[in-house]
Amino acid sequence: MAVSQRALEAAGLGGGRGRLERLRQWREQEHVFGYGLILPALVLLTCLVAYPFGMAIYFSLSDYWVGSPGQFVGLTNYREILGNDVFRQTVQNSFVFTGFALTLKTLLGVWLAVLLARDVRFKRVLRGAVLLPWVIPTALSTLGWWWMFDSLYSVVNWTAIRLGLISAPGPNWLGQTNYAMAAVIIVNVWRGLPFFAITVLAGLMSIPREFYEAAEVDGASSRQRFWHVTLPLLKPVLAVVILFSTIFTFSDFNIVQILTRGGPVNTTHLFATLAYQIGLQGGNLGQGAAISLFLFPMLAMVVFLQLRYIRRD
Repeated sequence: MAVSQRALEAAGLGGGRGRLERLRQWREQEHVFGYGLILPALVLLTCLVAYPFGMAIYFSLSDYWVGSPGQFVGLTNYREILGNDVFRQTVQNSFVFTGFALTLKTLLGVWLAVLLARDVRFKRVLRGAVLLPWVIPTALSTLGWWWMFDSLYSVVNWTAIRLGLISAPGPNWLGQTNYAMAAVIIVNVWRGLPFFAITVLAGLMSIPREFYEAAEVDGASSRQRFWHVTLPLLKPVLAVVILFSTIFTFSDFNIVQILTRGGPVNTTHLFATLAYQIGLQGGNLGQGAAISLFLFPMLAMVVFLQLRYIRRD
């Protein structure tokens, strides 16, 4: 009886080990193991991107208000925002803001990257210092700029008056239309410049020195080496960094919300700030979602054109 009992236990143990071995072999198959690795990323994308995006589409197609489920209204929200003067002003503001900020970040970013690529003293310290605007939390750094642009205590005006660049009392940076747009562009450029500079610097470091040596042997000047060697080899890197910066700049929220809140007279509103004002502060989630989704096809077109250019190049 004892022998048969031990035999049954051994058979059960062997069956358990066999199942574990089969499970291990199944888990180590290439397609199973690969899907297991990407499963956490898929879960995060589904919860943090796909689900909110689907809810935004649902809100934009209904008259959804805070506390009221709303009903399906089709494209009514889109027709209403297209007939809204504030929204049309916001579209213009977004293109002006992105165009100027992106141009300045591209030019200054390449120039700064070329300077950082030189072999100078304290090179690593300088490269670390350049990253500070990117590392500091946006809200904290923008509050510092808000104080610098303050109408009463503006250190920018005080410095410009002492240098004789402007006459007292100086402009009201955040209270006049053109100056307010200039202020938010300056802060956006200041914050986004390190991203451009460090990324372009990485591209510069990957260019073989033999190309520059061959150009020097041919008698090329430093300007000719930049235009005919550096810039062509940096095109793929520039295309990628411009793509990401376009998306970040178009969808900017913190800088404008802290500095101007879309004012004065809605002249600095961007898509994100207007959607926040109407959807969350005003409670009209349907129109707020429609405004935020209006940005999606434009960004999709920008991404498509940029990626097509990168592949072709």
